Amino acid sequence: MTTPTTPIVELHGLAKHFPTKVAWPKQAAPPHVRAWRALTRMSATVRAVADIDLAIAPGETVGLVGESGCGKSTLGRTLLRLVEPTAGRIVFEGRDVTHLSASELRPLRRRMQMIFQDPYASLDPRMTIGAAIAEPLEIHHLGATAKDRARRVDELLTKVGLRADAATRYPHELSGGQRQRVGIARALAVEPAFIVCDEPISALDVSIQAQIVNLLEDLQAEGHLTYLFISHDLNVVRHVCDRVAVMYLGRIVELATADALYATPTHPYTQALLSAVPRVDPAARKNRVILTGDVPSPLSPPAGCPFHPRCPVKDKPPACFTELPKLRVLANGSQAACHVAE
Repeated sequence: MTTPTTPIVELHGLAKHFPTKVAWPKQAAPPHVRAWRALTRMSATVRAVADIDLAIAPGETVGLVGESGCGKSTLGRTLLRLVEPTAGRIVFEGRDVTHLSASELRPLRRRMQMIFQDPYASLDPRMTIGAAIAEPLEIHHLGATAKDRARRVDELLTKVGLRADAATRYPHELSGGQRQRVGIARALAVEPAFIVCDEPISALDVSIQAQIVNLLEDLQAEGHLTYLFISHDLNVVRHVCDRVAVMYLGRIVELATADALYATPTHPYTQALLSAVPRVDPAARKNRVILTGDVPSPLSPPAGCPFHPRCPVKDKPPACFTELPKLRVLANGSQAACHVAE
């Protein structure tokens, strides 16, 4: 077991690459048709997650933010071994779990769970709510009898703010907020220590989002849970997270406490993200940083700093175009992967 000062999760150089196929442009066709047909598709690699170093302390909530497609969800799934890492190490509660077999990993599944973005897609429409929540109890042989498991299901439904009679209903009979509460109850069923919350409120109505956020906070305080909170809503992240990691093109470009990140963002990308948050103050809106260009393809990231083609900093040093910046500790205690952060 971990001590209060020992991270519950540690990632060392974690990477996840996806092999894919890309088509050659037709104008590049060689004269020999048969040879051309053999060469029309070539292998390529999508570097969805690249060289991630991160430690999460017990009871902490770490936010993971960035634009869509930057690798946030892939990082969360790789961390839980729902997809296999390409490189690096995953240490959970002091144990290296990177290469554990499925049978060796199964007991640890109780300790680390996931709340998915789409509460409807994560539930089997043919199973009642009670059966869906009881399923992990059966898999992990929790509860001596079916009656014991049914009692546990009732307790979990009450804990997440649902009535016990919801156990007999089907997912389509519930609202989005109710289905997300069911997803949370299912994750809590096996009494985990660590939960990856993969955009748990993005599919919900704004009026329901605050209820789910408050529920997650109450459950954390009650059960001493640790969260990796993935979201694109920077206002929510500021409210619920102790530290925030900012991702861009598969890499963490800034890591800081929530207070430091929102007060004095150091990476130009973080500054642009925060400036895009709606503000009441007209002066804040006037100083908004507008990024130009599109996010580079992960199939062919630019040389040097991945952000340099869109970076608003003028007179960038040559290192920005040739050297990949590493996360380094700055004077204010934050970490940034940027040649000009200070």
